[in-house]
Amino acid sequence: MRKKITIIGAGNVGATTAQLTAKDGLADVVLFDIAEGVPQGKALDIAEACPLWGSAVSVTGSNSYDDTAGSDIVVITAGFPRKPHMSRDDLLHANANVVQSASEAIAKTSPDAIIIVVTNPMDAMAQLSWKTTEFSCRRVMGMGGILDASRFRSFLAWEMSVSPVDIETMVLGGHGDQMVPLPRFTTVKGIQVTEILKKKRVDALIHRTRNGGAEIVGLLKSGSAYYAPAAATYQMMRSVLLDEKRLLPCAAYLNGEYGVKDLYVGVPVILGKEGVEKVVELKLTKEEKVMFRESCAAVRKLVKKLGI
Repeated sequence: MRKKITIIGAGNVGATTAQLTAKDGLADVVLFDIAEGVPQGKALDIAEACPLWGSAVSVTGSNSYDDTAGSDIVVITAGFPRKPHMSRDDLLHANANVVQSASEAIAKTSPDAIIIVVTNPMDAMAQLSWKTTEFSCRRVMGMGGILDASRFRSFLAWEMSVSPVDIETMVLGGHGDQMVPLPRFTTVKGIQVTEILKKKRVDALIHRTRNGGAEIVGLLKSGSAYYAPAAATYQMMRSVLLDEKRLLPCAAYLNGEYGVKDLYVGVPVILGKEGVEKVVELKLTKEEKVMFRESCAAVRKLVKKLGI
């Protein structure tokens, strides 16, 4: 029996995530949205492409949580997108209502599911979803670090004229503006990037990475990034469903790791069939510790605003 993935929110991120899932034949897909006709129409379009992709999975759209019942993974992308000059934090209370409502429904219809939260501000929304569902913290996580790392890899590849496939990097902390880059763990085929580029250039690329989402919002004028966020989400789903045990940067619950308690924030984790199977603790320098604590403090401030 094939696995079942529900994607809540049929906007650009949700629909693209559904497309990637169906194209690879990873699992049956339910695309949920409160807007009548939208998830049904997008799901039908994706389903009609499946024969061309050689994929036999089922893709359906729905406005009822009943159709999402028994999902193995639920991805929450629903919420309001960023607009120019708007920070992720500006979305806090508007999107909190959306995520809380979705999480309440998930807890009832898919009590054994693993949840991946994409909605911004992602770290705080992951914590809200966990609190709302009362699931094990291993089964609730947020997508962010993979996207930040991928953006950094892209910018580095262009700067050095090398393939981004040969670049590995790691980021910590809150998603986006609050990310903590780790140049020490950034390599090109095992060679530290600091051996190839001057610190000034690396710092400039880090700054661009932190503002990567805002840069796209500014260019689009009336939308936000969705191709890369969907690809990052898909990588997480694949690692869980296929028990790949990939080491990936995700927003995970910390209970003492890195000296942080009761907070969702970006750290390297092992993702497998149980969800977050292990938080990998890195030995940080004094400077990295300071940046990480500042990032955690910013995330905690949002969590406190939500009263969770």
